[in-house]
Amino acid sequence: MPVCDETVDRLLLQVSKPARYIGQEWNSISKDWDTLSATLALAYPDLYELGMSNLGLAILYDIVNRHPQYCAERVYAPWPDMEANLRAHHVPLYSLETRHALSEFSVVGFTLQSELTYTNVLNMLDLGGVPVLAAQRGDEAPVVIAGGTCTYNPEPMTPFVDAFAIGEGEEAILDILGVVAEARAAKATRDDLRRALAAIAGVYVPAMYRPRHGASGVYAGVAPLEGAPSTITKRIVRQLPPAPTRPVVPHLQATHDRATIEIQRGCSRGCRFCQAGIVYRPIRERPAAEIVQAIDELVGNTGYDEIGLLSLSSSDHTDIEAIVQQALDRHSHDGVGVSLPSLRIDSFSVELARMISSRRKTGFTFAPEAGSQRLRDVINKGVTEQDLLQTAQAAFAHGWNRIKLYFMIGLPTETDQDVLEIARLAHELARMGREMRGRRVEISISVATFVPKPHTPFQWEPLITRSDATRRQRLLREALRGRAFKLSYSDWDSTWLEALLARGNRCLGDVIYSVWQRGARFDAWSEYLDVPLWQQALAEAGFDTENELHAPRTRETPLSWQHIDTGVALSFLWAERECALRGDLSPDCREHCHHCGILATFAAERSTVEAGAWGCP
Repeated sequence: MPVCDETVDRLLLQVSKPARYIGQEWNSISKDWDTLSATLALAYPDLYELGMSNLGLAILYDIVNRHPQYCAERVYAPWPDMEANLRAHHVPLYSLETRHALSEFSVVGFTLQSELTYTNVLNMLDLGGVPVLAAQRGDEAPVVIAGGTCTYNPEPMTPFVDAFAIGEGEEAILDILGVVAEARAAKATRDDLRRALAAIAGVYVPAMYRPRHGASGVYAGVAPLEGAPSTITKRIVRQLPPAPTRPVVPHLQATHDRATIEIQRGCSRGCRFCQAGIVYRPIRERPAAEIVQAIDELVGNTGYDEIGLLSLSSSDHTDIEAIVQQALDRHSHDGVGVSLPSLRIDSFSVELARMISSRRKTGFTFAPEAGSQRLRDVINKGVTEQDLLQTAQAAFAHGWNRIKLYFMIGLPTETDQDVLEIARLAHELARMGREMRGRRVEISISVATFVPKPHTPFQWEPLITRSDATRRQRLLREALRGRAFKLSYSDWDSTWLEALLARGNRCLGDVIYSVWQRGARFDAWSEYLDVPLWQQALAEAGFDTENELHAPRTRETPLSWQHIDTGVALSFLWAERECALRGDLSPDCREHCHHCGILATFAAERSTVEAGAWGCP
């Protein structure tokens, strides 16, 4: 039964931002549960404002709710004040659409976009009346699934998740709901359900695998039980399905307060640090006419005055200029603008930004990632200093007064001189800005500490040490004194925990469970991240963090995620690592196929789409 409205109303009087928990937003969908064969709670393990900006959840919400026998409803992590009230009044965490407790759903599906949300997953399950440990769930309990980029190393979360949907979820989610509906109708046992889920392509059921350990007791991966595949290959969609054009409009201002459409999936640039560039291969463009039509519908269905054209590199879309021009021609008179959150570094990007900017030009953003040409070649950024300067020159010429630059420290082979090159480049841009604008300009520099992520050419590299990270941040701080510069950098504690969880194995499950029991919540928020709590739990578990994070790995070192197949060959990733160490560039894969493995893995899928539908040569 749904949670009583009067009970919810009383709770909301006692918390900040009650609009997070009300529901009934414009375009939300509520179905009659008596007519359904399966129900899905789409769970985002962070605040409402962040979750409402997640396009992946919006896509799944649309797809599932189009099916006459299924429904998808939303639930977000409650802020501590709401959690305290839920627990004090014995009210379960509920969905926004119909206020059913999580325990009443057939499937509870989490999107894992950040490792720092893992403790929130456990907390939401507990608040929703679902046993936190998968081994403790009976036949009637919901099936807990997880998808998202973090699941490309699912092992740390295996004690809590029944099944991981690896890769793109548009088709996989319907397959999962179908299996669950059939199992429930047949009153199947939990074991039978697990076997049925494991038979779905791209679905990893951890209970069907056992950890392996080497002679010295070192973790050496997992071994499948009878009936389970040795590797799980990610799911892809052959072509992008129709874009959702009736998204839920939040009560509160979302982090990204705009309507969005995915114009392209995948990226051809081949940056060696970028996990998304690997796991979202192959490149698939949405046709321009479909994009323009979707923009028309989004404007009419949402009331937003900004439409975001999303991609890993939006300006790489073949028809991007025509798309932007048509969108502006059709909607600018209504005060509707277009944004391109991800642009490459060139003058064309500046021209696109100029086309779409209807407001005072105060900031232009691009991401060199590294200050020196040597290091940009190591990471295969494919950008020269001349490109950077010409882009900045064009931005200043078109009226921008502020430039924001994104860099990383801790990249493989980085030296202090590479770090100081960031400062030199910033000073050069400030000088150029003063000369061109005739006034003081602002150079904003955001510096993240690099985390070597699974399934990238740098997955074998160690994380930089805390002392080295701190010292390099200090170098930048001293080199960037002056009113023209605004410097920010990532918190080391968050970097350390992210790296630990991103690269860890099943042994970390006990640690995650322990810190959650001791109160860990919202680890992505600096005011709540309790590093000593994590360190204590790691020490009690005998976990060697020094070796896990900072020891170099060889080609033969077992990787916790080696049973997960992205379609990109391990040999290709290793070869790209060797190219990086030599400083060799690899050209854009739209221009030259590097035989990464994608086309071989998904040959059957490609054979069913029109020629040119994939951006592979």
